[in-house]
Amino acid sequence: MAAFWNFMRVVHYSKTVLSQGLQIGGITSDFGHAWSRTITSSFVAKTPTSNTVELLGKAYPRDDYSNVTEKILSKVGKNLHNQRYHPLWLIKERIKDHFYKQYIGRFGTPLFSVYDDLSPVVTVEQNFDRLLIPQDHPSRRKGENYYMNHTHMLRAHTSAHQWDLMHSGLDAFLVVGDVYRRDTIDSSHYPIFHQMEGVRLFSNHELFSNIKDGESLQLFEQGHRTAHKQETHTMEAVRLVEFNLKQVLTKLVTNLFGDGLEIRWVDCYFPFTHPSFEMEINFQGEWMEVLGCGVMEQQLVNSAGAEEKIGWAFGLGLERLAMILYDIPDIRLFWSEDERFLKQFSVPHIDQKVHFQPLSKYPPLINDISFWLPSEKYSENDFYDLVRTIGGDLVEKVVLIDKFTHPKLMGL
Repeated sequence: MAAFWNFMRVVHYSKTVLSQGLQIGGITSDFGHAWSRTITSSFVAKTPTSNTVELLGKAYPRDDYSNVTEKILSKVGKNLHNQRYHPLWLIKERIKDHFYKQYIGRFGTPLFSVYDDLSPVVTVEQNFDRLLIPQDHPSRRKGENYYMNHTHMLRAHTSAHQWDLMHSGLDAFLVVGDVYRRDTIDSSHYPIFHQMEGVRLFSNHELFSNIKDGESLQLFEQGHRTAHKQETHTMEAVRLVEFNLKQVLTKLVTNLFGDGLEIRWVDCYFPFTHPSFEMEINFQGEWMEVLGCGVMEQQLVNSAGAEEKIGWAFGLGLERLAMILYDIPDIRLFWSEDERFLKQFSVPHIDQKVHFQPLSKYPPLINDISFWLPSEKYSENDFYDLVRTIGGDLVEKVVLIDKFTHPKLMGL
């Protein structure tokens, strides 16, 4: 079988930093653990050895799609976004407080309901099919996700709950939770992160009630899909939904970052919204993407039982916002249990400004690892899972340095 030589560089830390902390790219932090072992081919990224994967009180039969590792399973249920005074909890509470105060329903109660304890185990149908994600879409790949088996998985986005909540009759809600994607190893990527999803549906009366001669306007038509609208939506409806969406999100980031924030909108693509946008903010002289959003695909809304309504949806990453707002240099710090890290966010009020203070100044150690690879059925994320299983969060970065294929094998 033809194979090629793979050369990877792994940056990690020795036991000498166990009690002192460690340095990350010139900015320091502490994880409270150490790793100084050498990886050999005898180590494997462990998955449960029984015929089932047990998680949150349920057992899922294993099959050829099962690829969730014990390391990942050990993180499920931590719910960092619900741990009081955790930085992710602070961000969640700030956003929730903003929506509660800014948007009031007919009876004086908050318009948006919040769901932050939904199970991260969802069906493949919930995660992909109901969101109109094509069967051949790259996001479905086994190498990109953590599957319990071919029918169940750890959610890859909080959008997996959109359909169910709309189907239950909700018109305005926020969903917060941990999401799981197999990913590279560096300071800004982690296989578990946290998202907030927002959805708002409008009836004909709700959308046009404040518009002159609004009673003559309609949500739907039988037209053609363009870059600016879906075939079933009227241009008037889309413009109002888009305006409301961008207004809501502009108010949100202004509340988080302060007045005078420079914002721009970039057209993009998502399978479940059209038109779709990304919001970028100019923060400390750099343009940063902070969220994605758009007008919900009417086919999705209709299938959930809300055929007479039109709506918008957005999704944002809590870690990204927290890293920007609190100057947290490494995404793995969110999993630290070190009091020196956590106590920095124990503030009397959720809106109080926090500036993360580095903990130590120790240099990293570097290991270069080389190994043979089969010509088929290999994903770099397989190696990343192996590294995380052995090294945990001490591993700062894994970089592919070189690949080599022997000339005699080129034609095989």
